[in-house]
Amino acid sequence: MEKLSITELSEHDRPREKFVSKGPEALTEPELLAILIGSGNTKENAVTLMSRLYKDCGNRLSTLGQRSLPELMEYDGIGEAKAITILAACELGRRRQREDASSRLRINSANDLYQLLHPEMQDLDTEEAWVVLLNQNFRLIKSMRLSRGGFTETAVDVRQIIKYAVINNATVVALAHNHPSNNPSPSSNDDRITQQVKKACDIMRIHLLDHVIVTDGKYYSYQEQGRL
Repeated sequence: MEKLSITELSEHDRPREKFVSKGPEALTEPELLAILIGSGNTKENAVTLMSRLYKDCGNRLSTLGQRSLPELMEYDGIGEAKAITILAACELGRRRQREDASSRLRINSANDLYQLLHPEMQDLDTEEAWVVLLNQNFRLIKSMRLSRGGFTETAVDVRQIIKYAVINNATVVALAHNHPSNNPSPSSNDDRITQQVKKACDIMRIHLLDHVIVTDGKYYSYQEQGRL
C-alpha cells in the first residue's frame, strides 16, 4: 500500500492545520509528536510513525520519556535530531509540571508532596529518596535528593536529613521515595527507615509531616495510613 504524505492527507487530518483550526487540545499525542518530527519514512508518514512508536510505549508519554536516544533511533525515520526533539519535549513537560508544583508553596498533605515530587520521579527506573524541608507554616523551603539507586539505611543517612533541616532552619520535614515497580506498598525496609527518621526528628523537635511512596498515578502515605 502506497503511503500518504502529510500534505496528501485531508486538511482535517493534517496535524499542523488541525492545530491552527481547532487548537492543540484537539490533537492526539501521536499527532502532536508528528508536528515535532515533521516527516516520517519511505513507508509511513509522520503521524503513522508516531502512532506506532506511541503504541510501543503503551500509549503513555511517561514511558516515551524513559526511552533513550538509541532506542528511539531504532525506528526508521527517526535520526538523532528527531530523537533529541522528542526527548526535549518530554523534558519540557516535566519541567512545566515542576513549575506548577513549586508554585503551590504550602505543603501540608500527602497529595501536596505527591504533586511536588511526581514530576521528578515519574520516569525513573531506579529508586530515589528525597527530603522536603518546610518552615513552621508548612511553606516550602526546598526539596533535596538524598540518594539515587536504592532506598536503604546505607543510602538514606538519617543524620544527613537532620543536618539539612538544621542548616535550612526547617521545623517540618517530609520524606519521599519512588517505587519503579509502580507498586506503592511499603516494604519492611521502608517501615524501618521511616521509624528511624521519625525517632531522630522527635529528638530534635522537628515535625515529620509524612513519608510518601511515589508511583506513577498513585502514592502511599504513612501519615494517611495512621503510621506516624
